[in-house]
Amino acid sequence: MSSEQVIETEATVRSVLPGTMFRVVLQNGHELLAHPSGKMRKRFIRMTTGDKVKIEISPYDMTKARIVRRIDPPRFNPPS
Repeated sequence: MSSEQVIETEATVRSVLPGTMFRVVLQNGHELLAHPSGKMRKRFIRMTTGDKVKIEISPYDMTKARIVRRIDPPRFNPPS
């Protein structure tokens, strides 16, 4: 599948499931079943409940997604 056919959006991890699967919630409230991409598995990127992630959804099956990256929350650097 070429990269033009996927839908990219942001979601929030709702629950961690067995077998490196995650239940994610889109901003409009829809829930999807997602798995991490190969590079995330290779680099052992950890995700927990409440993490913001960037996902890719196939237009052929809108109930499953691939987690492409974890979005880090902005860090607060106090003035010194």
